[in-house]
Amino acid sequence: MLLAFGVAACQPQSVTDPPTDPTCRWVDHAAGKTCVPGQVQRLVTLDTVSFEHAIALGLKPLGTVDVQRLDAHLQSHLTDVVDVGQSEGVNLERVLALKPDLILGLDYHQEIYNRATQVAPTVLINFEHSGQWKDVFKTYAQVLNRVSQGEQALQAYRDRIQQFQQQLASQLDPDPLSSLQVSVIRIYPDSVNLYFRDSFPGTILQDAGLSRPPAQNLSADEANRRYQNPIQAALSLERFDQADGDVLFIWTAENTAEANQEARSQLSELQRDPLWQRLKAVQRDRVYQVPSYWIGSGPIAATAIVEDLFQVLVNREPTGRSDRSRLPERLGG
Repeated sequence: MLLAFGVAACQPQSVTDPPTDPTCRWVDHAAGKTCVPGQVQRLVTLDTVSFEHAIALGLKPLGTVDVQRLDAHLQSHLTDVVDVGQSEGVNLERVLALKPDLILGLDYHQEIYNRATQVAPTVLINFEHSGQWKDVFKTYAQVLNRVSQGEQALQAYRDRIQQFQQQLASQLDPDPLSSLQVSVIRIYPDSVNLYFRDSFPGTILQDAGLSRPPAQNLSADEANRRYQNPIQAALSLERFDQADGDVLFIWTAENTAEANQEARSQLSELQRDPLWQRLKAVQRDRVYQVPSYWIGSGPIAATAIVEDLFQVLVNREPTGRSDRSRLPERLGG
C-alpha cells in the first residue's frame, strides 16, 4: 500500500485539470489546446527544430533529443543540456526528472502527446516543410511569449542579408546581383536531389537576391504539382545539367554513420562521371560541399548559411576563420 501510494503521489497532474498558474496562456496547436506558463523557465524540447528555435529566442532548454547528432551550428549551446533520447524515441522518464514547466515539439510527436502531457504542459507545432521556417519561428515566439526576441533575431538575419547584398553587388558591378545563378543539390545514398526555391536554403538565396537555375526555380506549389514534394526532387543522370549553375552547393549529411558513408561514396562516384565534368561550376572550380545546416530550420542555421555565402561569393575563398568544420569545402573536379 505504501509503495502504491508513493507511485501515485509521484504522478504529475494532468494538464487537463484546471491550471494552477493564473498567468498561463491557452495556446491552440497541432495536438489540441494547452495552457502555457506566462514565463517558461524549465523547457524540454522533443526535436532539434524546437531546440534551435528556443535558443534563437534566448531560452536554453534543460534537455533535448539527438544531442550526438546536433549540427555544428548548435553544438556550442549544449553545455549542461540533458540528453533525453532521440526524436523518434523520447525518454519521458528523463524528461520527468527535469521537472519541466513546458514540453515543446513538432506535430509528428502526436503518438507520445498524451503521455507527455502527464509530465508537463505540452505544445506541438505544425511544420509542413522547411521553407516555412520564418512563420514557424514566429509561432514558437508566440508560444514562448518571446515575440520581441523573435523579431530581434529575424532583424539580425535581415541586417546580415543586406550587408551581403551590398558587398557582393559592389563586386559584380555593373552586372546585377540576380545574374549569378546558384545551384543547390543533396547527395543521398541512392539519389541526387535538386532543392527548389521554397526549400530552407532556397528561401535564404531568395532573400539574398540570388537567382536559381530554371529547373530549381520552382515554388512549393509548383514543385508539389510536378514532384509531390514542395522542396526537393530526385534528378535523373540524363538531366544532370539541371544541377549546374555559376556556383554549386552540395551536401551529403545523413542521420547515421552508415548512411553518411553511402552518401559520400555516391558523391565520389558522381565526381568520376563524365556528366559531372561537363558542369560549368565544376569546370570553373566553383563547387562547395557544405554542412547539414543547409537543410536547417531556424534563424541560427539561416545566418550560418549567409556566412557561407560571404565566404564563397564575397571573400571568394573559404579561408580565414578558425572553425573550419563550418566552412564550405571546395570540391575539385
